Amino acid sequence: MLKLPVESILPELKDKLKTHTNAVLIAAPGAGKTTRVPLELLSEPWLGSRKIIMLEPRRLAARAAARFMAAMLGEQVGETVGYRVRSDTNVSTKTRIEVITEGVLTRMLQSDPSLEGVGLVIFDEYHERSMQADLGLALCLEAQAVLREDLRLLVMSATLDAAPIAALMHDAPVIVSEGRSFPVETRYLSRRPEGRIEPVVVREIIRGLSEGEGDLLVFLPGAAEIRRVESLLAGMNLGANIRVAPLYGQMPQKAQDRAVAPCGPGERKIVLATSIAESSLTVEGVRIVVDSGLMRVPRFSPRTGMTRLETVPVSRASADQRRGRAGRQAPGLCFRLWTEQEERNFAQYTTPEILEADLAPLALELAAWGVSDPEQLSWLDPPPAAAYSQGRNLLKQLGALDAAGAITAYGRRMVELGMTPRLAHMVLQAIPLGYGGLACELAALLSERDMLRFEAGVPDADLRLRVEALARPEALPAGVTVDPSIRQRVKMEAKHWKHSLGLPLQQEAAIAEACGWLLAYAYPDRIAQRRGGGRYLLSSGRGAVFGTQQPLSYAPYAVAAELDDQGAESRIHLAAPLDADVIYRHHAERIVTEDTVAWDGGSQSVRSRRCDRLGALVLREEPLSNPDPDKWLEALLDGIAEEGLTILPWTKGAKQLRQRMGYMQRHHPDWPDVSESGLIAGLKHWLAPHVYGMRSRDDLQRVNLTVALESMLSWPQKQALDESVPTHIVVPSGSRIPVDYSDPDAPVLAVRLQELFGLQETPRIAGGKVPLVLHLLSPAQRPVQVTRDLASFWREAYFEVKKDLKGRYPKHYWPDDPLAAIPTHRAKPRNQA
Repeated sequence: MLKLPVESILPELKDKLKTHTNAVLIAAPGAGKTTRVPLELLSEPWLGSRKIIMLEPRRLAARAAARFMAAMLGEQVGETVGYRVRSDTNVSTKTRIEVITEGVLTRMLQSDPSLEGVGLVIFDEYHERSMQADLGLALCLEAQAVLREDLRLLVMSATLDAAPIAALMHDAPVIVSEGRSFPVETRYLSRRPEGRIEPVVVREIIRGLSEGEGDLLVFLPGAAEIRRVESLLAGMNLGANIRVAPLYGQMPQKAQDRAVAPCGPGERKIVLATSIAESSLTVEGVRIVVDSGLMRVPRFSPRTGMTRLETVPVSRASADQRRGRAGRQAPGLCFRLWTEQEERNFAQYTTPEILEADLAPLALELAAWGVSDPEQLSWLDPPPAAAYSQGRNLLKQLGALDAAGAITAYGRRMVELGMTPRLAHMVLQAIPLGYGGLACELAALLSERDMLRFEAGVPDADLRLRVEALARPEALPAGVTVDPSIRQRVKMEAKHWKHSLGLPLQQEAAIAEACGWLLAYAYPDRIAQRRGGGRYLLSSGRGAVFGTQQPLSYAPYAVAAELDDQGAESRIHLAAPLDADVIYRHHAERIVTEDTVAWDGGSQSVRSRRCDRLGALVLREEPLSNPDPDKWLEALLDGIAEEGLTILPWTKGAKQLRQRMGYMQRHHPDWPDVSESGLIAGLKHWLAPHVYGMRSRDDLQRVNLTVALESMLSWPQKQALDESVPTHIVVPSGSRIPVDYSDPDAPVLAVRLQELFGLQETPRIAGGKVPLVLHLLSPAQRPVQVTRDLASFWREAYFEVKKDLKGRYPKHYWPDDPLAAIPTHRAKPRNQA
């Protein structure tokens, strides 16, 4: 048997686990930790007859590791070594090592918190930092502390900062295996590629085939990119000895096995893989790596409550791990499709899923564990508060948690299903209605990648089409094909859930009607109402749109099961139609009937309506007869506040009264505030009695604002206002000139110069304390002088003004002595006319 690098540290690891319950093993890719460590620890005295549970982040890796270890023992899988993954179990009473995916561990812990019969739990490839791995470790540490002091925990990783995880595990010893690797020549691009990445990938694949030896491992962000690169390569003459092998998690098991199996003599293969091939899988024969530098990750938005897949740059640790695949067996080549300068901006490590995922599943698991506050457990990275709170709010809405936040009996049933909370709620609600089997199929479809392919490139978002394809793929419309491997997995998953729930395996009838209202149980916040042009309003208040016009985009109501959460309006990828009467029949408890009396800005009037609302959606609306007059008044005042005081009929008299009151308030703070904000704040006090019974902007034009403003003043204040702040000043000509109080610091009297002849001093207000600002006007009513000192004007400026104006207005009266002259509002005094 080939000696692997990890074997050199196995004695140290065994020694540490004799005296410590926890340990951390850091081993480079290809060191053999996944397959050698469990087998070596199987005979340790502290384990006794108990089992080893090893977690793998992916189903493909779990099955591959179990098969490899079983082969090393000369056995079949299911004997000493077995595996448990979702919908696929291969273990027996003889099994001592179980390779499981992380969600399976959570189920085991929830059913048996002490993990009786288990002596060691291994967290393999922990650097991938999946949320289930973080949850599993947190629960295991709690179980170890409270129930099982003898339970041992081992964290294994290739690229992990060991210090934090060792500290989390109570200062666990760290064992390091340097691994065995050959030098890998790394080549970067000279400039960043533009446009689609696939042509650049193909170009580098061709370079790799010509410049290097051995097989190629090509890292791409997802299955879509893999299919496009595969299509481009199919159109090229690569040679009969070149085999292209896709590798991603949703592929059939046999296809995955072919991708990782060694080539035959004289054959080379190009493995097009997602990050699934980054660490836990060994792809035999690889000497060349082509790395797109991209990966696809789910990102949850607490603001919208939706998760979207984003394509992002890999971390430096992931890039190094990918490069290392080329140097496991011999010197290799690595083509990186980015520049060295770009790499400086890469994150050191991949962001843990727990920091970016929908935390409703985590919140439900913790509630079932008996924990409401995550801080009660030990985490390498605690769940973000906003996303966790959003998750708990959703669980309360679904009935999984009570008002106090404790798990309900219904919530425990949801946990037992092993689905996401939304899908579990849908299935449990569907069972008593006779549609449990259909709900299981919908849940399976939504848990997998879309199985339909559209030749025209314009997908149909109708989920009913997928349900029909499960039963009768041959009946699909022209130009639509089904991916048989995904369809098979969906059918297996649905069958598994139906069997566990004791449901008939055959599909129920009335699929067309039932799909929409079953989905509405899972996604009550995504019930959508048509707005036209393929655009919809979700009950959550968000906008959504179909990317292309299709039959479903004309449905009055729909449920959006999958959206991209991009931009102002999320694009709908999967949905089903819904009828309004179905919403009333099956979701009546969420419909709120409310009477509204509110200002309508469009009609500039108060409108009274009775509305049935589902979140942000108005399902039904009708006029409300005989609304409460007080509510009508309140809505009218709200409308005035919304539109501003300009909606009111401000006559000259009302404006001047407001200015005079503003002048007094400026100098006497105890007076009413008649500023914009002050009047709006006090609408109920000064205006309400004068608009009672009015309903519109037109009605408001009848309001006497002068009377309304005067109602704010006491009798002494009215007397003081008239005495101190007069509306008019009588000038020597006998004219009553209005005073402009728009500037409370400088009230203005604008008067023609000839009307002030004979007046020696500036007119005053406020009991003679405040001189007015005089705007002395020409015969054409234009200011020729602004002054507060009339006497000074007569002495010093009048004669210059006279010289200028007399030539322009020769018919007007321009005396040599203005103080002795007769004032007049005419061109000349009558006796001189």
